[in-house]
Amino acid sequence: MATLELRNVNKTYGSGLPDTLKNIEIAIDSGEFLILVGPSGCGKSTLMNCIAGLEDISGGAILVEGQDISGMSPKDRDIAMVFQSYALYPTMTVRDNIAFGLKIRKMAPADIDTEVARVAKLLQIEHLLARKPGQLSGGQQQRVAMGRALARRPKIYLFDEPLSNLDAKLRVEMRTEIKLMHQRLKTTTVYVTHDQIEAMTLGDKVAVMKDGIIQQFGTPQQIYNDPANLFVASFIGSPPMNFIPLRLQRRDGQLWALLDSGQARCELPLGAMEEGLESREVILGIRPEQIGIAQGGDGSLPSIRAEVQVTEPTGPDTLVFVELNQTKVCCRLAPDAAPQVGASLELQFEPSKVLLFDAQSGERLGLLGAARPQERAAKVAQLKGR
Repeated sequence: MATLELRNVNKTYGSGLPDTLKNIEIAIDSGEFLILVGPSGCGKSTLMNCIAGLEDISGGAILVEGQDISGMSPKDRDIAMVFQSYALYPTMTVRDNIAFGLKIRKMAPADIDTEVARVAKLLQIEHLLARKPGQLSGGQQQRVAMGRALARRPKIYLFDEPLSNLDAKLRVEMRTEIKLMHQRLKTTTVYVTHDQIEAMTLGDKVAVMKDGIIQQFGTPQQIYNDPANLFVASFIGSPPMNFIPLRLQRRDGQLWALLDSGQARCELPLGAMEEGLESREVILGIRPEQIGIAQGGDGSLPSIRAEVQVTEPTGPDTLVFVELNQTKVCCRLAPDAAPQVGASLELQFEPSKVLLFDAQSGERLGLLGAARPQERAAKVAQLKGR
């Protein structure tokens, strides 16, 4: 196990070209599972290759256990990598594929046999050791690729989109296997994916990337509940967060958000907030599961009546779509609570769950919501200190 720290890491492919990686700052503790997540072309695989030593960095430093490894060759970094394409040797058996790296390191044959048996048992592939890759399914090949990395017992494991070639059912199964494996081995792991479900379920820490920049770094819960900007809020979550454009109104010392369904209007009280927000175009964000059906006689939360336009049953819940401020809005409801298309539905909102973003920059705005007075004061102080 080892700590991993990236200090102001930059990567460019030539003079005059834009930076592929820009001032990357990440630090994880020994044994943590780091997810690098983002859309295609965001730089996550490039960053993975830089950690492995397959790409040189243009600036900054990569440290393992406090030692700068930026100038080391890949073989000297004690890092094992599992590729998206599996990269197995087709003419070798599973046993020989797993043992290959150990033979290169001139481990004693008896020790190699012991290590291969250990890894095969861990991954439940003992019965496959005599087969060749062409005789294996995609999931089995992925296990062998993982086994080859596990046999080295490195300081750090790197996984580059290892499940993207598998079907949906097998991805879920392998995701669970990878998590169980990490819980058993407790080895520091960096995992690249474009799948936000994998990011939320696997990672101890998540770094959301866009255009070579870390948009936010934190725990999955922090990323989900407290997104730093519009991009993070839209990328993390399935179904994605609702975004409703509007303008704010200031009245009685606090700001209000006006929602209009075409059938009715609703004002959401947003509490004390940054000054001047009422003069800016903003986007209100709220997740589908945070919009509920108003209970009869319960007037404690603001509500609005809207017409159901589309329903999408998913089994455990039903996605119901309405229109607010001329924008499609998704509500995640229990199956037995979902109405028919064309019906009117009384929806209620919890103002403390509402997020606000600047419509131009996409940056998160200083929403205080229903916080207690002392929490509001602390938030105001934090905002002024930015």
